[in-house]
Amino acid sequence: MAIKILANDGISEAGKEALEKEGFEVLTTKVAQNQLIDYINKNEINALLVRSATQVRKDIIDGCPTLKLIGRGGVGMDNIDVAYAKNKNIHVINTPASSANSVAELVFAHLFSGVRFLHNSNRDMPLEGDTQFNELKKRYNNGTELRGKTLGIIGFGRSGQAVARIAIGLGMRILAYDPKVNEAAIELSFFDGQTLNFNIKTVSKEEVLSKADFITLNNSPQEGGYVLDAQEFALMKDGVGVINLARGGALNEVELLHAMEHHKVAFAGLDVFENEPVPAIQVLMHDQVSLSPHIGAATVEAQDRIGDELAAQIVNLFK
Repeated sequence: MAIKILANDGISEAGKEALEKEGFEVLTTKVAQNQLIDYINKNEINALLVRSATQVRKDIIDGCPTLKLIGRGGVGMDNIDVAYAKNKNIHVINTPASSANSVAELVFAHLFSGVRFLHNSNRDMPLEGDTQFNELKKRYNNGTELRGKTLGIIGFGRSGQAVARIAIGLGMRILAYDPKVNEAAIELSFFDGQTLNFNIKTVSKEEVLSKADFITLNNSPQEGGYVLDAQEFALMKDGVGVINLARGGALNEVELLHAMEHHKVAFAGLDVFENEPVPAIQVLMHDQVSLSPHIGAATVEAQDRIGDELAAQIVNLFK
């Protein structure tokens, strides 16, 4: 009897084909959260694959005896009760390597947006571009370059190292903090086959906070509580830019807004939010915040790699 897999938040065609080639049955029906237990039991699903939308909590783990594996397409597993699932002898897997580059590129999309006010000019130009062009030009004429600035990276796993790779290419200085990483070898590969290698030693969190011109949260190194709270904002330079692609709960949004009102933080770029999928309206409406709806890993390339990596892990586990 074929092992049944429900990819509830989707899976790339390449990943689906790889699994089916090995004899797995892959269902891509999008099942509502409140109907998931019934659907899994009715269809005798053995593996549930999710991204960030589907929550896999104790009710599903307890209520679905046929479930042998939970897979997360991506890095963070905040939407899965991982320890509880493992305690029930359910395998839990994720794909930490697949989305790092896509996440890193979005970090810089927000950084470039912030230093050149694109998040605001894109709001203002459709409304005032034909009547207030010169005024808008004056309003946004004091942007800054990233080259030569110091980027603080909090969380120096795969995504953080991918951010460092781009930053080095732009001519930025790197300060990285991660309690689990002492140093990392960063390789830059170029179009003509040349490579350059850089060895980055991590420093204290306090040094990152106090010396960086821009700070990005990636693969948050702290499980409970905020990584950036009032005391962390107080240590930062005035006029810093802050980017969060780690997880919604990594950054205290109330303190971020306070820091922006008091000119401590010049701009923020947020892809994840404390109250997803209903972010605070004060955050969404703030003119110093560049916004995206949790799309760090949402590129065609990353989703193909995620599908391939999930398929390889599932085949390895079940075969």
